[in-house]
Amino acid sequence: MSVVHTGPVAPAHEVREIEEGVYAYLQPDGGWCLNNAGIVLAGAGPVLVDTAATEARARQLRDVVDDLGSAPVDLLVNTHSHGDHTFGNHLFEQATVVAHRRAAAEMAEHGLALTTLWPDVRWGRVEAGAPDVVFDARMTLPTSGVRIELMHFGPGHTAGDAVVWLPGPRVLFTGDLVFSGATPFTLMGSVAGSLRVLDRLRALEPQVVVPGHGPVGGPELLDADAEYLRWVRDVARQGIAEGLEPLALARATDLGPYARLADSERLVGNLYRAYAEEHGAEPAAPLDVPAVFGEMVDYCGAHPHCAA
Repeated sequence: MSVVHTGPVAPAHEVREIEEGVYAYLQPDGGWCLNNAGIVLAGAGPVLVDTAATEARARQLRDVVDDLGSAPVDLLVNTHSHGDHTFGNHLFEQATVVAHRRAAAEMAEHGLALTTLWPDVRWGRVEAGAPDVVFDARMTLPTSGVRIELMHFGPGHTAGDAVVWLPGPRVLFTGDLVFSGATPFTLMGSVAGSLRVLDRLRALEPQVVVPGHGPVGGPELLDADAEYLRWVRDVARQGIAEGLEPLALARATDLGPYARLADSERLVGNLYRAYAEEHGAEPAAPLDVPAVFGEMVDYCGAHPHCAA
């Protein structure tokens, strides 16, 4: 069942009921800062998976949760540190915020840096998320009525990614470890690590996959992202052999079937990460993100579009 909600400030969003009491909150078209969230109606109150980038969008999400649940959000899980998933945390005042330990460190380090990439976005009052509880490898949330497990399988999209797994209905909320209809992005994480994580997620045998951005799907989303990332790795190896810098390589590369994916400029960032790993860098080792973002702007000839 799908219900479309619209508001006077932010564009349309969709609430999709996956199972009884389990919902995906989708923000079309899933491009930059248009992330997905999840809502699980548990005994002590709703469990929320991620928030939204701007104050207006986070308030719309809060209104939806209020309509679905009979109590304020009890637990709020951030799948990773990026602001489109965390900047609205502060609007859920009664929630205990949970994230991976490395995600918490990244939130503290980067603060509101995301807002500087798109200064024209009407961010409103946003805050860098600050978890109340952190975990390292696994955690089962103290909920009643539904089992909710958090898992960290190593660096992928970032250093501190967490997935939210509901083993009963076999529903997996992946955060930005998975993109649907949009280009995966590993600049702050790891190409090789993402491939390892996708293998671990596939082993869970999920029936429904709610990606960080884009339409809900099934395990085919894991396969599609893995295929793209293996292609990036192969392109990077060829570029290194030919002595090309990542931006030049991106410009010379035919995207082929991946041209249909949104935000193709992410190829530049993915190549920078792949180059670093081919040269021996550890997964999620720091790179100059603002400089690489500048080259992504050069690649597409304009500032990447953000409709948040």
